[in-house]
Amino acid sequence: MPELPEVETVKNGIAAFVGNAKIVNVIIHNRCLREQVPVDMESKITGTKIADYARIGKYIVINLDNNLSLIWHLGMSGRIKTFEKKPQKLEKHDHIVLETTNGCLVYNDPRRFGMFTYCPTDKIFQFKGLCHMGADPFDNSLNKKYLFDRLQNKRIPIKAALLDQRIVNGIGNIYASEILYASRISPLREANKISLTECNNIIKNTRSVLQKAIDNGGSTLRDYHKPDGSLGYFQNLHCVYNKTGLRCPNCTCNIDKTGGIRKIVQSGRSTFYCPTLQK
Repeated sequence: MPELPEVETVKNGIAAFVGNAKIVNVIIHNRCLREQVPVDMESKITGTKIADYARIGKYIVINLDNNLSLIWHLGMSGRIKTFEKKPQKLEKHDHIVLETTNGCLVYNDPRRFGMFTYCPTDKIFQFKGLCHMGADPFDNSLNKKYLFDRLQNKRIPIKAALLDQRIVNGIGNIYASEILYASRISPLREANKISLTECNNIIKNTRSVLQKAIDNGGSTLRDYHKPDGSLGYFQNLHCVYNKTGLRCPNCTCNIDKTGGIRKIVQSGRSTFYCPTLQK
């Protein structure tokens, strides 16, 4: 599933391509996504002009000039493709086509676990997917006291706590492993045992890791591509994720004795960490 850096990259890509265009046509070939695309979607957004763009957690929000906002979630395998004009032939799983005065956006989603809906702009944080969202990693509201307080009643591994979108939004499985590695904290540590100083380090490394991923176009793993079809580069910069048995970049241990980077499964998700450096 695309995480914050991938969603930010997609949002920036479509904003740069389409800009403040007018939506001139909406074609929905399949409404059966994670939730049904509203039956009045076409009439609600056709003829509107795009005011601006935002990312809230893993959601792309496109604010329109009629006081409505498009809410777009890429799900497990969704991607948004850009074209100068509507393609003559669509690909399999091309479910939604948005034609604008500046180009065409096509939403492709093989697993159909994405979302494409709308709500009033002034009620965006009442939308059920956003109303319980935690602090954004780049917002000033995310500070060491906020994180420390949120972790005090969490007797779960810190890795699981970082994936809880009600605490910090946008962090997914890949980046949780990378953030904890950068913070030198074991993913097995109980969340309520993380100190105030360690919370500060987690926040600092969260912003550093995510920004570096954004700067490198995100991580290309299986389904994710940028809107122009190119691939992200950050997977080449992973320190621990999917590096089982290898030496991590900052370790000088005897890999024959330590076994290198370790893979475990937590709550059905793969976790990668260095048992030598992460305590």
